[in-house]
Amino acid sequence: MSGLYPLKFEPICLEKIWGGNRLKTLLGKKYNTKNCGESWEISGVEGNISVVANGFLKGNDLSELIEIYMGDLVGDKVYEKFGNEFPLLIKFIDAQDDLSIQVHPNDELSKERHNAFGKTEMWYVVDVAEGALINSGFNQPVDREKYLEYLENGNLTDLLKYDEAKVGDVFFIPAGRVHAIGKGSMVAEIQQTSDVTYRIFDYNRKDDKGNERELHTELALDAIDFTYLDEYKTKYTSELNKSTEIVSCKFFTTNILEFDKTVGKDYFQIDSFVIYITLEGNFEIETEAGKEKVGKGESVLIPANIDLLKLNPLNGKVKLLEVYIR
Repeated sequence: MSGLYPLKFEPICLEKIWGGNRLKTLLGKKYNTKNCGESWEISGVEGNISVVANGFLKGNDLSELIEIYMGDLVGDKVYEKFGNEFPLLIKFIDAQDDLSIQVHPNDELSKERHNAFGKTEMWYVVDVAEGALINSGFNQPVDREKYLEYLENGNLTDLLKYDEAKVGDVFFIPAGRVHAIGKGSMVAEIQQTSDVTYRIFDYNRKDDKGNERELHTELALDAIDFTYLDEYKTKYTSELNKSTEIVSCKFFTTNILEFDKTVGKDYFQIDSFVIYITLEGNFEIETEAGKEKVGKGESVLIPANIDLLKLNPLNGKVKLLEVYIR
């Protein structure tokens, strides 16, 4: 045994022009910033690398751990592909105001322009204010010319598909899809490790110095996938005491797991770390290394070399997202 155990990390809370206070009031995050928009739960992004909060590895950062434990921590195939860079970024986002309309480039374009990975991501809606909207994709067939015409006339939102957000909604956002989180939505986000975002439209907002935020009109144009779909929301079902897949792509697989009794897990086949993002309830992870209590709003990294574990609910039903790389 390498002595690895389920790892919790210190949340990294980031102030945003559109941020609010629900990360504190609903999820118990501790921060002093005024408008906390994002809590980075598990991050390998340079400059914001997560630091362990529990056990004997407390105080070590995620990159150091991967360097030491390699495939034992992340899985052999994951380590071969990504080396010491952790491949996913897990965060909670609290949108007190509308986020800008944006798009992310894919791996090829990102590599060429920024020497970085692209950004495919997904959202799970954790909390909503009434009438909160989420944009994913277009509401009609659109080509480059039509898009530019609407953008230049300030009517881009007329082309966008908006869904009224409900708790439990899932949106899968492949790189290239235009998207925006609307005012009042709070989501859990799972994404590739990348901080490359092209801002298309920001509602002519100004910061406290009177400046508008930079737009990336030209860069975004080559990144946009103009494919039109009838429906952008992910349909899924959930079965009690059993993991149910909600999103699967080459970058990550996400399951939803609701349980009200002990659930045993065997991860021997997957050769990947597993992440739990706790949406509701409190539970305990039981492994050979011991027991670790987990509460609502907490995220935990299960090292790849822990194949067998039990999840014990502590008081009623628990709901969590279970994420790994297939």
